[in-house]
Amino acid sequence: MDSRELALASLMCDTGGPGELSVGHQQRRTKNWSFSLVVAALVGAFGSSFLYGYNLSVVNAPTPYIKAFYNETWYRRHGQPIDPDTLTLLWSVTVSIFAIGGLVGTLMVKMIGKFLGRKSTLLVNNGFAISAALLMACSLRAGTFEMLIVGRFIMGVDGGIALSALPMYLNEISPKEIRGSLGQVTAIFICIGVFSGQLLGLPELLGRESTWPYLFGVIIVPALVQLASLPFLPESPRYLLFEKHDEAGAMKAFQTFLGKADVSQELEEALAESRVQRNLRLVSVLELLRAPFVRWQVITVIVTMASYQLCGLNAIWFYTNSIFGKAGIPQDKIPYITLSTGGIETLAAIFSGLVIERLGRRPLLIGGFGLMALFFGTLTATLTLQDQAPWVPYLSIVCILAIIASFCSGPGGIPFILTGEFFQQSERPAAFIIAGTVNWLSNFVVGLLFPFIQKSLDSYCFLVFATICITGATYFYFVLPETKNKTHAEISQAFAKRNKAHPPEVKADSAMTEEKANSQTEPDSSSTLDSYGQNKIV
Repeated sequence: MDSRELALASLMCDTGGPGELSVGHQQRRTKNWSFSLVVAALVGAFGSSFLYGYNLSVVNAPTPYIKAFYNETWYRRHGQPIDPDTLTLLWSVTVSIFAIGGLVGTLMVKMIGKFLGRKSTLLVNNGFAISAALLMACSLRAGTFEMLIVGRFIMGVDGGIALSALPMYLNEISPKEIRGSLGQVTAIFICIGVFSGQLLGLPELLGRESTWPYLFGVIIVPALVQLASLPFLPESPRYLLFEKHDEAGAMKAFQTFLGKADVSQELEEALAESRVQRNLRLVSVLELLRAPFVRWQVITVIVTMASYQLCGLNAIWFYTNSIFGKAGIPQDKIPYITLSTGGIETLAAIFSGLVIERLGRRPLLIGGFGLMALFFGTLTATLTLQDQAPWVPYLSIVCILAIIASFCSGPGGIPFILTGEFFQQSERPAAFIIAGTVNWLSNFVVGLLFPFIQKSLDSYCFLVFATICITGATYFYFVLPETKNKTHAEISQAFAKRNKAHPPEVKADSAMTEEKANSQTEPDSSSTLDSYGQNKIV
C-alpha cells in the first residue's frame, strides 16, 4: 500500500457524521496530552495566572486591618489620625495601582520576550513576584505602608507580563486539536487564584489582624515552584525555530511536548511557515494597527478584551456581601458563603476547558455574554423588588452565581486564546501588547468610574453592564469566525473578505495545501517558499 492509499485509508477511518468525534480523532486528541505538555501548562499557570487571580481577591479580607495599619503609621509620623479622605485615597491607590503595574508589565513583554523567549520570560517574571511578596509581607513589621503600595505595583507588573507571556507559550507548544483546552488553563488558574485568596482570607486561616501580612507572603510559593520546575521543560518550539533558527532545538521541543519521536509532520508544517516568514522582523504595535490584512483581527481583540473587563463582573463583587446580608445570612457567615462564588468560578472555567474543543470558541463567547445580559437584567429587577417578598433576595443570590458561571464558562478565558490564534509569530508579541493594554486600561477605568456609576444609578447600574454584554455578543455573532482546529492561514482567510486584503502567507499556505491535497509535491517547493519569503513585505 503506497502513501496515497495510506492517506486515503486514514481519511476513511477518520470520517464521522456532523457534530461527531470519530474514533481516530478522539485517539489523536488523547495522544496529544503528553505528560510534559500537562506539566508545562500547570506549572506555567500556577506561577503566573494563579497569582493574578490571587491578587484580585486577597486584598478584600484584610481591608479593615490594612486601613488600621495606615492610620497607625500616619499617627506615628504626624502625631494625629489620618484624614478620612486621605485614607480613602491611599486605599484607592493601593487597590488600583495593581492595574497600573499590569499596564507597565504588558508594555515590557515584547522587549523581554524577544531576547529571552517565552519560557525564560516566565522564569524572570518570578523575580517581580518574589520581590513584591517580600515587600508586602514585611510592610507591617517595617511600619511602612509605602512598601505595601510599591509591592502591589510590582505585583501588577508581574501580572501584566504573565497574562501575555503565558498564553503565547501555551499557544505555541500545543497541537491545534487541543489548543483551546490548553489555553483555557490560564482562565482556570485565575479562578483558582481568586478562590485561594478568599479561602486564605478566612479568620481561621490568615485573615486576622496579626497574620494578614502572610496573605501577601504566600505569593512567594507559586513563584518558587515555577522557578524549580519550568527550567526542566523546553522553550517554545516555534520561538526556537522562527526567532532563534534552532531547528534541532525545535525538534527536541516538539518531541518533548508531543510525547513522540516522529515529529516530522509538525516540524515540516512549522518549517514551511518559517520559510514564508524568514526575513520578517517582529512587527511593532503601530505597524500591526496599520496592517490592512489584520485590521478586523485587531478590532476583534480590542472589543474582546474591553468586553472582558467592562462586562460588570467587578460590580458583582461589590454587591455580593450586601446582597447576602439582605438575604438573611448572618454577617459573620458571609465570608464563608462568598467562597461559593469562587467555587462556581473554578467549576465553570473547568467546564469551559472540557467543552471548548467540542463547542468551539464562538458559541461559548456569544452564549456567555448573552446569558450575563439576561441575568444582569433579572438581578436589576430582584434588587429593585427585594423588599416585596422574603424569597426575592435569594433569587438575587442565584442571579449572582449565574452571572459568575456565565462569565467563566466563556468570556473569562477565551479572549486570551483568540489573541494567540489570530496572529502569526512575528505579529503575536505586538498583538498581546495591544490586548494587554486594553485589558489593564479597562480594568483601571472600571475601578475608577464604578463608584460614581453605582452612586448615581444604584442597582440600575447593572443595566449598563447588560448593554455592554449585549453589544459584545452582537459583535461576535456578526464578526467572529470559529477558530477551533484551524491553522493561522485558515483563520486569516476567514477574516480576509472583511479585511478586503489577503495576507501573502495565506496564499502561500493555500497553494501548499492544494499541493498536498493533489499529492503533487514539487522537489523545489521549498525554494519557491524561500523566494516568496524574501519578497514578502509587512
